[in-house]
Amino acid sequence: MDENKMNRGLSSRHISMIAIGGAIGTGLFIAMGGVISQAGPGGAIAAYLIIGVMLYFLMSSVGELATFYPVSGSFSSYSTRFVDPSLGFTVGWLYWAMWSLVTSVDVIIASNVLYYWDTFKFFSPLTWSLIFITFLLLLNIFTVRAFGEAEFWLAAIKVVTIIVFIVIGVLTIFGILGGHTYGFKNFTVGEAPFVGGISGFLSVLLIAGFSVGGTEIVAVTAGESDDPKKSMPSAIKSVFWRILLFYVLSIAVISAILPYNEPLLLNKSESVTQSPFTIVFDRVGIAFAASVINAVILTSLLSAANSGIYSTSRMLFSLSTDRQAPKFLSYLHGKTKLPIPAILTNFVIVVAVIILANFHANAIFTLLGIIGQLVIFVWAAAIFSQIRLRKGLKAQGIDINERLPYKTPLYPLGPILVLAILVFLLFGGSFENMIHLNVGGLIKDFVPIVVLFIIFIVHKIIKKTKPVKLKEMDVRSFEEFNKVK
Repeated sequence: MDENKMNRGLSSRHISMIAIGGAIGTGLFIAMGGVISQAGPGGAIAAYLIIGVMLYFLMSSVGELATFYPVSGSFSSYSTRFVDPSLGFTVGWLYWAMWSLVTSVDVIIASNVLYYWDTFKFFSPLTWSLIFITFLLLLNIFTVRAFGEAEFWLAAIKVVTIIVFIVIGVLTIFGILGGHTYGFKNFTVGEAPFVGGISGFLSVLLIAGFSVGGTEIVAVTAGESDDPKKSMPSAIKSVFWRILLFYVLSIAVISAILPYNEPLLLNKSESVTQSPFTIVFDRVGIAFAASVINAVILTSLLSAANSGIYSTSRMLFSLSTDRQAPKFLSYLHGKTKLPIPAILTNFVIVVAVIILANFHANAIFTLLGIIGQLVIFVWAAAIFSQIRLRKGLKAQGIDINERLPYKTPLYPLGPILVLAILVFLLFGGSFENMIHLNVGGLIKDFVPIVVLFIIFIVHKIIKKTKPVKLKEMDVRSFEEFNKVK
């Protein structure tokens, strides 16, 4: 089978850092101030704690699937094998489209971020975008380890920056640095710690929910992990604690030094000079703070785009092996065992989107905004696939404890909690439009859902697919499956 031929060159440290890098982006460095302004320090911390718990159970469910059947481009494969081929088709192409757009937009923004320094203005943003995407292509077409190493170090820059920020912030709070003792009085200024009531908290909960989008890419890497049974559970645990601590401690440091009603925190222009990280570094007296944070944001964007090139090519590969995409996309290069046609195809598409965005930028960003929230469906499909796998094992009289290498803690409570939060994230952003009967807003919110449903139904009618029956479900593990093959 094609998946079995792929080189397993990603170690546990690669996979952990890939997942961490996916959840730490420009939202933390630029938009965190706005989150604190909306809900106050207490509301912001509570929102990220709740989403952190959701993330842990989501990643645990993904980890259960990924250790049982570690294949590249796994989301479509899991849905196809354990739920319904039409769901696999819909989820696979949705995830591919979403990450293709995200990759294109990240590269475009990176080229604009580079323009912060006058030194780099000798090329146009379009030229820099094409240079960046070509560089990322080169990282992805030699060996999977080259991708893993690049992603490890790009993500490590973000992690080190956050750790340094937290340490400097704590020293500043207690007056060891900066010449002023802040303490925690800002946590009780005005309406703090909870600001904006329930509506402020819920709006921040939505932001927190979507800010961890990208961690699910750890499942896509399973097919090229050197030891998925060991690396997946390890990555899941470390990712949960690190992300939770990074976000919560960053909020606590920013809130102690800057009150929630500080005008600069709103950062409506999304300027790096008004990033809460930049402001805190400035108050400590660190020179070139804005340049440092801007450089971190640049690496953050390139890291996300690098992951995008990887995940979209593996999704095309997976769809092709499941006969849901052209056959040539499942070809693996002889020496590298990489899906070169899938990588090159996606590269061409991303370049086309970048060039198109040079003339119609608003259209690309609008399209991304419309389908971006649909990552919820990918997460829900993963949870549903896990539930179906469990039911299939039980229906066939197979001991779950013996068959599953890694099991989700507190099952089925974890998946139920995740699904409940996903439903809120899906409809939470439309509450205001529902209350005020904003037809235009509701159409914008729900048209993507209708389109997904239509794609699912049309595929089902054309291919005449049926839901996978529990007693007929293929519940062989990856090793068993390949022994038979």
